[in-house]
Amino acid sequence: MSTNNNETKQQTTNAVAAADIPQPAPSLTPEAVVEQLRVMRGQMGEVTPLTRAQRERLRSQTRTTNPILQASINVIGALDNVAQAVGQPAEDVRQMYDESNRWTAVEDELRSMLNGVAGANLIRRQRIALVAAQAYSIGTQLARDPANAVLVPHVQEIKRLKSFSRRKKAAQAPGTPQSPAPGTPGSPAPEQPAPQGPVTPGKPQA
Repeated sequence: MSTNNNETKQQTTNAVAAADIPQPAPSLTPEAVVEQLRVMRGQMGEVTPLTRAQRERLRSQTRTTNPILQASINVIGALDNVAQAVGQPAEDVRQMYDESNRWTAVEDELRSMLNGVAGANLIRRQRIALVAAQAYSIGTQLARDPANAVLVPHVQEIKRLKSFSRRKKAAQAPGTPQSPAPGTPGSPAPEQPAPQGPVTPGKPQA
């Protein structure tokens, strides 16, 4: 009886210990991630997509260092006339400055997340390409046997797609520049015969 009680207590202890171990969170599907990102984006408030030209123009206007920004904000707070002229009290500008620095952490986190997601997906694509190459190589060898004739149309379709892809890349590659026609700008001038000196009577020309 004592042995059974000890075993029961041990099992209970193991169950409690297992319950205390944090369980890994279930993996999200790509669709669930997209949905959550869209919900989060709707809750962020200011999200302003910009073109590349707009970003470069704004970056050229925001190259002021933090010490200069802080000193300029102090100028606003030193005299009410300055705050009235810029239309912003110093406290509001300090709040914008603080928010900008805090959102920089969000930028870094999102950039790191995007880099990780893109890297993981690139590895997936590499694995798929490796398996596909192995399948094509093995299928090509097996298709030589008439007993595996079912593989022939599949192998031929892959060959056709590969050939089409190569032709498409060749057509997109820059061609060799053609020589300009004679008489057009940039074409070499035709060679002129070398001038000959006066002919001496009785002396054959060279």
